Amino acid sequence: MLALDIRNLNKRYPHFQIKDVSFQLEKGYIMGFIGANGAGKTTTIKSILNMVQVDSGEIYILGKNITDHEIELKQEIGCAFGDIDFYTRSKIKTLTDITKKFYKNWNDETYYNYLKRFKLDENKKIAELSRGMKVKYSLALALSHGAKLLILDEPTSGLDPVSRDDLLDIFQELIMGGEISILFSTHITSDLERCADYITFIEHGQIIASSEKNELKESYRLLSGSEAQLSEVKEHLISYKINSFGFTGLIRTKDMDPLSNLRSTTPSLDDIMIYFAKKKEDVYV
Repeated sequence: MLALDIRNLNKRYPHFQIKDVSFQLEKGYIMGFIGANGAGKTTTIKSILNMVQVDSGEIYILGKNITDHEIELKQEIGCAFGDIDFYTRSKIKTLTDITKKFYKNWNDETYYNYLKRFKLDENKKIAELSRGMKVKYSLALALSHGAKLLILDEPTSGLDPVSRDDLLDIFQELIMGGEISILFSTHITSDLERCADYITFIEHGQIIASSEKNELKESYRLLSGSEAQLSEVKEHLISYKINSFGFTGLIRTKDMDPLSNLRSTTPSLDDIMIYFAKKKEDVYV
């Protein structure tokens, strides 16, 4: 069964739209959701959660349409959006007591285990928490009611390296049974290099690619050579940078000349995002 099935999602705003967004996440896997600021990640996530009304398209979670089964499905979804900017004068304990009433499968033991693991004091007020601590608290809430699908928007933002490492370990532990799936939106692509099974890349409101992580990276190559060699491949490059050594550019693997003597390496996820953002503009560094 698919944990998440997005079909031809469209949402238009006055100055932005997501267009024909489609991708699938199988049960028991982690999908990284990447794209520059304003690419459409948050709009897509809010559409999945039925927080915005889409113009067209269908969203299935655990085989059921979110529009028809919203209340039922939200028992199965754990969400974390990083910061918490409501009830800021309340203590953690007060906010938790309110939140837990909405979930029939809330587990106090699980919740207090995460509080302990994240070193959170439930008697602290929300306003007293650092951004990193707010992230940890929102994750503790998301992980404590038996959710089968976790939707996390920038969950590692604001965390120190040790806390980020611990969180990625938690993600890996959660999916081991094959029942929990995670959609993980982030700008920290090194986290995805470590833990993601699949990557969905969105740019200007449209899906550029959605595939297994290594398959996605291998579908592009990072080329480098002298400035004189640039003319050989310039028309096929997604974009390039000119520097003191010559040029470096991103190309689709299928567009490469197998006989070319240009240096070629596998790009990182960061490389792919950066060169797509350049959009065939000459960049001098």
